[in-house]
Formats: sequence, structure tokens, C-alpha cells
Amino acid sequence: MYTKTPPGGGSPATARNKKLTAPDITARKGGDAIVMVTAYDYTMARLLDEGGADVLLVGDSLGMVIQGQDNTIAVTLEDMLYHCRAVARAATHAHVVGDMPFMSYTTPPQALSSAGRLIKEGMAESVKLEGGEEMAEQVRYIVRAGIPVMGHVGLTPQSVHALGGFKVQGKGDAAAARIVSDARALEQAGAYAVVLEAIPPDVAEMVSEALSVPTIGIGAGSSCDGQVLVCHDLLGLTLGRRPRFAKAYAELGAQVRDAMGRYADEVRSGAFPAKEHSYRSNASRRKAKLTVV
Repeated sequence: MYTKTPPGGGSPATARNKKLTAPDITARKGGDAIVMVTAYDYTMARLLDEGGADVLLVGDSLGMVIQGQDNTIAVTLEDMLYHCRAVARAATHAHVVGDMPFMSYTTPPQALSSAGRLIKEGMAESVKLEGGEEMAEQVRYIVRAGIPVMGHVGLTPQSVHALGGFKVQGKGDAAAARIVSDARALEQAGAYAVVLEAIPPDVAEMVSEALSVPTIGIGAGSSCDGQVLVCHDLLGLTLGRRPRFAKAYAELGAQVRDAMGRYADEVRSGAFPAKEHSYRSNASRRKAKLTVV
């Protein structure tokens, strides 16, 4: 189904006539790299899907890039349902993953209820939750109900207060061993893939070698089975400092400001709207009719 990206880059020569599923993603372990990106609305999701995304993650990062929050903690399940529906309507090829927001999976029954809503009401095709061994039972509970689960270890943004900020994880030997153990626990519980965030590349390599399911890195080096970026970082739409691990493939923020500036200038000068931006009318016929009257 997949072929490699042509030499020199450009659009991948990929057959995109099939909707990807969680088993399809798992089958990519050790094969063609998995391309994952966040999406939060219909228009952006459609463009990213058409551009070559394998997975669209409706991330709780929307709390920061859409809502303007300092972190992801305030995002609600209702927020996630709204944005998941918008993205799911656009995705014709990419697999859609819905993030489980903070405090929506503290117990296995609550986790299943939240995951079920993301699938039934949010139209997501799988869910993602943060945490390692301590979340294994929740993962197992959800998977038993027939809902695919993507894990997430390393820097877990929902634990920002417990971690003391957005800091690289797994630097020491004990911390690295814990990340490997957490990832294994998630796989054993039934996770079909695991996100590795903000960990040293050698630790990510250890995890990737230890698992039979794919790892998807963000700030975790090149040894993972795939990569994920926030779409705002990828497109140069990030306001403020861009994360170290993010690469911008466009600078759309500057283009948006420039376009807005030119629009404002033309409105204020009267140059817009011009004749070609107006609808045709029957003004002469209407004028004649009014004259007769």
C-alpha cells in the first residue's frame, strides 16, 4: 500500500485510497515511518489529510494553541468531542485519534465511559491517554471493550504540575528504565502504539527496540517508528517561542499578518471591494420600472 518518498522530497508516492486503521498503524512497526500531526478543525484536517498525514491526532494541546491556555489541564471532554467531530468529517485517509483529557480516565470505568464517548459522539477511531504502568488497567479495560488505545510516556503534559514544568524526562538511568517499563506495561495492556515525548534519543531507541508496537516520537530523536508535530509548529503559526524539537516547514504566521495588513489597507483606502467582487444586478431594469411608476 505504501511506497517511499521520492528522492529529493516532495509529496510521497503513497496510495491513499484506504482509510487507515489502528491495526494498519501497528503493522508499520519497523516499516514505513508513521506521519502523525495534530488537527483541531475541518479545514486544517482536510488539508493535512490530503497532504499525506497517516494519523490526525485531535490533541488536548488545543487548550494551548486554540484556547490560549498555559497548559492542557483545562480542556474538557466536551471540548474534545467538538473538535474530534470536526476533524473526523475531514479525514478520508488518515486515522483519527482523540486525546483523553485530564481527569477523564482516573478509574477504569470512567476511562471506558470517556473513550466510548470519543468514539460514539466524537467520531474518533481510537483514543490516546497519558501515563505508564499506573494507567495499564485503564488501557486494558478500554481495549477489552473493542476501542484501540494509543499510549503516551515520557513528558506527559497533563502532569505538568507534578513534573515541575515541561521538562525532558528519562535523563538518568533509573528514569530511563522507568520509561521503558512504562511503555512495556502499555503494550502488554493492549496499546497499539506509544507516543514518546521529550526523552533523550538513546532512551527512545531502547523503548523502540523493547516494543513490538510502533513508537511515535516528539522530541525523542529519529529512532522511533514515526513522528508527530503540532500542526501550528509545523506550519509556522506558533505564537511565542517555538519548542526546540519542532521544525517549521512554512512560516504561515507571517503570511497571515501580511495578508491581513493588505486587506486592512485596501478596505480603508476604498480599493476593496472592487467591481469584480460585487454581484450583478438588474439596476437598469429596476430604474426604468421606478421611472414609469
